[in-house]
Amino acid sequence: MRTGTLITGGAGFIGCELSRRLSPDDGPVVAVDSLLPQVHPARTRPDALPEHVELIVADVRDRRFWDAFFAACRPRQIVHLAAETGTGQSLTQSARHSSVNVTGTAEMLDAMSRVGHRPDHVLLASSRAVYGEGAWRGSDGAVFYPGRRSHRRLAAGRWSFDGPDGAPAAPLPHEAASVHPHPSSIYGATKLAQEHLLATWASARSVPLSILRFQNVYGPGQSPFNPHTGIVTLFHQQAHAGEAIEVYEDGQIGRDFVFIDDAVAACRAALAAPPTALRTLDVGSGTATTILDAARIIAGAHGAPDPRISGRFRDADIRWAVSDAAPAADQLGIRATIGFAEGSRRVSEWLLRRGLP
Repeated sequence: MRTGTLITGGAGFIGCELSRRLSPDDGPVVAVDSLLPQVHPARTRPDALPEHVELIVADVRDRRFWDAFFAACRPRQIVHLAAETGTGQSLTQSARHSSVNVTGTAEMLDAMSRVGHRPDHVLLASSRAVYGEGAWRGSDGAVFYPGRRSHRRLAAGRWSFDGPDGAPAAPLPHEAASVHPHPSSIYGATKLAQEHLLATWASARSVPLSILRFQNVYGPGQSPFNPHTGIVTLFHQQAHAGEAIEVYEDGQIGRDFVFIDDAVAACRAALAAPPTALRTLDVGSGTATTILDAARIIAGAHGAPDPRISGRFRDADIRWAVSDAAPAADQLGIRATIGFAEGSRRVSEWLLRRGLP
């Protein structure tokens, strides 16, 4: 039975919103999700998952599940969202992140190979984490890759990078065609491994593959219970409680916050126009927001005290991550439409409606 859409991790933040916005022409939607307690404490079907979506609670690492699934269903398109996503957490739970993100992807691919299924299109939700610190430009104009920031470097308060001449360097936007991946975290390494696995399998079987490298996706619906993701939601909770938001390093960590509606719009556009082979694009607003500026906006909305720069840091975190939004605009016809201040306001309203602190 060749029909519809499979969304792995479909009960998650992006999966729920995407399934709500898929066209009826895409056919039935099946969501496969383990309902991880870290994200779904009650382990029940999320209210945000549309009623028309069939939810199957299963672990993507379960070979027997995949064999049974593909014996009964041959989805026309697959959106692979299932992943462990905690950057810092991946340092202490590397086996869990590796097994879900890498082995889980491989088990799905092997099961399709065993039954000879070739979907019309696969979309992988990858991450800006594959770039690590990315590429930087020195004062002399030369581009270089600074590598990882070691624990010793961070402990000494050396947050940013200098060029070969010792002068301060500037980060370059993430752009798949020109910036080479160089993960700084175990999470990032597993997402890059996902890309390689899917690209190799899809190429060998002539299956079109879209890889979307998402920047920091946020918005209403993001789990307020998961301490390892969703910094915008966590900041709102702290500010609403009247706390001074703690900001790490010197506050000048740069991020590209992309609102959930814009992230889903990119997924829908990619699904509506599959590539002929492999397509890799960055999905973000293209606008840099420092963590300190984000904290100030959120604190101001709640009348909370000014954010507090603590100088603390998180191993494996990166200094600057902002996308070049032009390629996605050119190839998919989409651009981010919701700025951080407006998106942050919508998160606040959603949290207050839920009665959360």
